[in-house]
Amino acid sequence: MKKILITGGAGFIGSHVVRRFVKSYPDYLIVNLDKLTYAGNLANLKDLDSHSNYRFIKADIVDSDFIDRLFLNEQFDAVIHLAAESHVDRSIASPIDFVMTNVVGTVNLLNAARKAWKGDYLNKRFYHISTDEVYGALGKTGMFTEETAYDPHSPYSASKASSDHFVRAYVDTYGMNAVISNCSNNYGSHHFPEKLIPLAINNIKNNKPVPVYGTGENVRDWLWVEDHARAIDLIFHKGVTGQTYNIGGHNEWKNIDLIHLLCRIMDRKLNREEGSSAKLITFVTDRAGHDLRYAIDSSKLQRELDWMPSLQFEEGLEKTVEWYLENDEWLNDVTSGHYLAYYEEQYVNR
Repeated sequence: MKKILITGGAGFIGSHVVRRFVKSYPDYLIVNLDKLTYAGNLANLKDLDSHSNYRFIKADIVDSDFIDRLFLNEQFDAVIHLAAESHVDRSIASPIDFVMTNVVGTVNLLNAARKAWKGDYLNKRFYHISTDEVYGALGKTGMFTEETAYDPHSPYSASKASSDHFVRAYVDTYGMNAVISNCSNNYGSHHFPEKLIPLAINNIKNNKPVPVYGTGENVRDWLWVEDHARAIDLIFHKGVTGQTYNIGGHNEWKNIDLIHLLCRIMDRKLNREEGSSAKLITFVTDRAGHDLRYAIDSSKLQRELDWMPSLQFEEGLEKTVEWYLENDEWLNDVTSGHYLAYYEEQYVNR
């Protein structure tokens, strides 16, 4: 049985990847390692509790001694590395946390894999999942390709850029069988409600202000999380060693237009008068160093691995709204305690 370590598997994207691999590959043993910080939630995966090819380990990838022992004891065949601090606002407030998890944590995993695999990478693979934010910002035209020069603008994107460089260095220096993918903004179920879409859904549901940075003109390319998990599956199994693959939704929206669409969907789902949710939109002080536009060119992934997004955004957003409205208990659980204090600091007191 092939043994695969998935880091950050209790988080938003990670939980979708873990579920896909556990259910699609019964001959793989999937080991999910997660620190269970505010955004890591084992309730995301409670449907996997009865699966014999799934295990969970609570650990911090910053703990190099533990990670070294784990790799030597478990003899993993592959790593799919998603564990990361990922919220730009949090990185502005505390950059060192992002350096430790995203840079030091990634290097710890690379070192542990190198020691355990002893230079024999024939049937091994290290897959590092990254972000489009490492490329910086675009003007009104153009798209990020795999050849776009790195130009990170926030502590978060700088930490992810650094981790990408380390993975490439381990390919060139040690011959490690590694691949990287850089994705655009994800949306879908189980997303911690500090990010734009789940935050807006939760606030509209509770008749609270919906905060929008600046004037809402920033543009993002939105990728349905299930399509991302499917791309990760393809890249893991068929990607070429040392290569980078961009994963995008071909789906650019201004933040303000997205929020207005979401308001219309919420009005319909909640049987409210049309236009009532839009009254909750509140413009707040813009984020420091806020990139204007991201857009991913995923033609390499389409051409080489035959991947395409499966949903139109409107359909995906409908499915996302329905999931949150049908899962009140999950949403209530994650919007308590530390999250509320953080929300107050980031949005209410602006």
